[in-house]
This record gives sequence, structure tokens and C-alpha cells, in this order.
Amino acid sequence: MPDWSYHVIFKPLLSRLSPFHSREFIHRGMNRIASFPGGHHIIHFLGREESSNLLEKEIDQLHFSNSVGLSGKIDPLLSGTKAFANLGFGFIEIGPVTLQSRADGNRPIFHRNERFIEFPEKGESTGLVNTIQKLKNGKWKQPIFVHLAGSVSDQLEMIKSLTPFADAFITTHLSIPNVIQKEEDIELLQPIYFSIPATEIIDEPLKEIKDCFSGIILEEQPNKDDQTNLLNHLKLIRYLRECNFTKTIITVGGVQEPADALQLFNEQAECIMLSGGYIYSGPGLPKRIKEAQLDLIEIDKNPHQGWGWYFLFALSIFIGGLITLLISMTAIILPYDEYFLEMERQAIYVFNERILYFMAHDRMTLAGTMISGGILYLALATFGVRQGLKWAKQAIDIGAITGFLGIFLFIGYGYFDWLHLIFWLVLLPFYVTGFVKTRGINGTPTSTNRRNHNLWKRSLFGQLAFVILGFSFVLGGLIISYMGVTSVFVATDLQYICMPPEMIQAFNDRLIPVIAHDRAGFGGALLSVGLLILVIALWGFQQGNSWVWWTLFLGGIPAFTAGIAIHFAIGYTNFIHLLPAYFALMLYVVGLVFSYSFLNQKNEL
Repeated sequence: MPDWSYHVIFKPLLSRLSPFHSREFIHRGMNRIASFPGGHHIIHFLGREESSNLLEKEIDQLHFSNSVGLSGKIDPLLSGTKAFANLGFGFIEIGPVTLQSRADGNRPIFHRNERFIEFPEKGESTGLVNTIQKLKNGKWKQPIFVHLAGSVSDQLEMIKSLTPFADAFITTHLSIPNVIQKEEDIELLQPIYFSIPATEIIDEPLKEIKDCFSGIILEEQPNKDDQTNLLNHLKLIRYLRECNFTKTIITVGGVQEPADALQLFNEQAECIMLSGGYIYSGPGLPKRIKEAQLDLIEIDKNPHQGWGWYFLFALSIFIGGLITLLISMTAIILPYDEYFLEMERQAIYVFNERILYFMAHDRMTLAGTMISGGILYLALATFGVRQGLKWAKQAIDIGAITGFLGIFLFIGYGYFDWLHLIFWLVLLPFYVTGFVKTRGINGTPTSTNRRNHNLWKRSLFGQLAFVILGFSFVLGGLIISYMGVTSVFVATDLQYICMPPEMIQAFNDRLIPVIAHDRAGFGGALLSVGLLILVIALWGFQQGNSWVWWTLFLGGIPAFTAGIAIHFAIGYTNFIHLLPAYFALMLYVVGLVFSYSFLNQKNEL
């Protein structure tokens, strides 16, 4: 569930429910998606949560893809475990786990005005048996920290049962490590951390913690807001480091925006766990923190080898669109079309001039879409692939492969356009060479965003508008392609032509296949461009990415101008027919307006 859907759609709706029911609705829904075959790919497609290898680290012989974890307080009943494993966390805490189920335990208290969540000391717990079952069924990509609760004897019993599934344990009992050493049937190889509230630490227990534990977990105070907890964390980390505490320090809570996390990392906290701030800031918070971390790292800016081939591929599509535009404004029908029809364009004009205008309408909208697609491809190659961004390469691959597959639509409409085939054969070497030479790209985005300010909140509406626009184009492309291989015309088309298909068929039985060829070609191009817009909106919205805004702005002009202007030029102004174009234009404008400041503001406020 990305931020653009969480904040704009689900959070306002779910705020009408109780905190418990809204939490379980979201967790169970996301868990269900993650449980589907390929569900993790859907989550990744929508949220793009991979971590840069520059953020990897080894701590206590555990490998972390990044330093951002999730506190078990967020999911005490483990109803969203499969989903959280795919949301970009470097590690996940389970618990506090109790020996017996405590589903009727105290629930979190939401202080909405103060914007913090108070997690009770004895909260909900799904119990040991259910925890083991959940851990058995999960496919974990990150270390699992199990937070134990209860008496020393209870925790020893849970350690025996959970050792095969846990990568680390967390306890509040100082005596646990010593007791474990005395137990003959426990061989604990996992690190064990001592959990303590972020209030104050006295010297005597600190020495014992140094000797017995792998590190310390600084818990948030239950009745304090995130800002207070953040200040407490920062103070205690400084204190611990001044006392020569060199072992691992992990904080819980106190983070509502990327700037908070950066402060903790700057004070030498190895890792952080998100809690209440994750609820208020949204599921995109881990990704935003990682992008902010990368923004502070010196990254190799040398152009990535192979981007030029993608650029040539994009340039060819752009030029092809210009040529198609010229044809649609002049001859409309080419000599090889006349050869196939066994008829000159003048004969069609004499029979029904609106058929020729209708064909110009299809070919000009195709031309505008191709030019727009060329602009999107050019920008992705120049500003994305050239900088080593994996998402930009994958965006080009998605659009290009979809476009190439459109050639199979020839089978449906029965007119084999050899010029179309030659065009794809020209493009294919550029694309294949670019695809091969950029296989090693693995760069992830950076962002200058540090705060949950109004620019960021406004941008979510703009991002949502472009996501809907991309989905709309994809849906429209599929529908138009299907029409091209089946009925060809819609009711408003026939009203404009003033002639049923049977009369056109009787006039020339090859004319409808040519029209269908244009229609299916436009549908395929619209589908490809729609996918480009969609993935740019899903993956490219980082603060300071001014090239993304300009790409969407410039990329939309040819398609909307050609698509709408040609209808007025030929007199095909039926409101119902143009309504999808007007709707798309509205989304385009809304997206540009609401995302402008965020994408073009490079320096954080």
C-alpha cells in the first residue's frame, strides 16, 4: 500500500473505523495479496521497495539489506507478516511474544491531536503456538527479531521452541544469558539484545549488559510523543557512546519522517525500528528514509554503459512519430495501402469523405502517442538509465516489450503492414543491444525529502492523478486493441461516418481491415505509453526529480494536442466520444499542478 493510496484514499476512509479494525483490515488485505502466487511482485510493482547495496551492513554476524526495521507493536497478532516481509524493511521484530495467546490484551491508544500512539505494556499477543505457525509459513527476506515477554522460565521455553525460526532475540531480563548458559538443552547461537525504556541508564547494569548481551534496544516511552522519544533516544545514544558502549544500539519509535532517522544514524545508532510514526507517515516511510540516506552518500555519477542504445531506440520512435504525423496531415493513405486496397484515395474520398477523415483521425492520434512515447523513452534513457537507475531501465523494458508484442495484432485484423514490420526491425537492434549492455544496472533513487511537509502531502495527490492516468491509458489501449481485432467501430464512429459497416464492406472488403490496422496500432501504442506513465508515476516520484515532472509535462503535450485537435479539425466532436480524453486531460493537469513544487524543489525546506 503506497503512500499515494494510503493517505489519499484508505486513511480518510478507515479513520471512521476503530483503530483495531482499520489496522486488521489493512494488514489482512495486504497479507492476502502477498499470499497470492506472484503477490509479492504486485506489492513490489506498486511500492518499489528494493534497497541499494550501499546500505547493506553486517551486524552481530547478521546481514541487513538496510538499517530500517519494523517494531512488533505494529502487528502484534501477526496478521500482516507476509506483507511486511515485502515492504522494504531490513529486519522485522515479532512480538512481544507470550507463552499463551493474549488476543484480548490492551490495545494501543491513539492520541490523534498529539499525533502519537501509546502502546500498552501488556498488549495483544498471538501466543507461542501461533507465532511458530506464522514463522513456519513465512518466506523471510530479512532477519527476524523475536521479542520475548513473560517470566524467565516462560522465555526459556519460548527460546527452545523459536530458535529454528529466529535470527535474534530481545528480552527485558538481565539474567537470561546466564540462565541459558546453564541450560544443557539450549545452544543459542543467535545474538540476544537487552530491551530497556529510553529513560535513563545507570552504570552498574550497563557493565552487565556489555558483558552478557550483543547490544541494547532503546524502547520508546509509552506515554510520550515521537518528538520526546526521539530526543530521549539521541540523549541516551550519546551517553552510551561516551561510556564506551561499542555494541549494537537499536532504537524503537521516535521517527515520523526521514530527518528523524538521519539524526539517529548520525548519533551512531546501528538500526532503528519504526512504530507509531509508521502509522502516521505511511508505508512509504522506510523507502523515504533509505532514499534520504543515499542522498548523503557519494555515488558514482559516471554515465552507465549502454544507455546510448536506449537513447537511439527512443529517438527512432520519436522520429517515426513525426513521420506518421506528417503522413496523417497530408496523404493519409500511403501507396502500399492503395496497393492493398486496389483503390486510390480519391475513390474513397468520392465514396465517403468522412472515411478518409476518420482514418486521418486514427493515424494522427497514433502519431501523437508515438511522439509522446519517444519523449518518455528519451528522458528515461538520458536521466534514468544513464545514471544507473534500475527502475528507469525496467520502465523502458516494460514499454518496449509491450510495444513489440503489438505486432501480433496483425493476426486479428488481417492486414500485414510491412512498413510497420520494417520499423520494428529497425528498432529491435537498438533495444536488444541496450537491454544486454544495461543488465548490470542496480542503482536505486535518492531524494532530498526529509520532512512530512505540505509539498510532500500535495505531491501524493499529483502522484495519484498520474497513476490513475497511466492505468486509464493501459485500459484504453487494451480496449482499443481489442476493438481493432473484433468490431473495429464504436457507435459514435458510425454516427460520424454516417454509414454502417456493411456498406463499407460492400464498397471495398479490404477497407475495414486497413482501418482496423490503424485502430489496433493506436491501441498498442497507447497501452505501451500508458505503462510508461504508470511506472514513472509509481517509481519516479522523489523530491528533486525535476526531470520526471518535465518528462510528464512535455510527454503529454503531443498526445493530447494531436488526439483532441484532430477531432475538432475533422468535425468529430461528439462529447461522449471525447469524454475519456477530457478526463485524461484533467488528470494530467491535476498531476502536474500538485506535483510541481515537490519534484522541482531540490533543497529541503
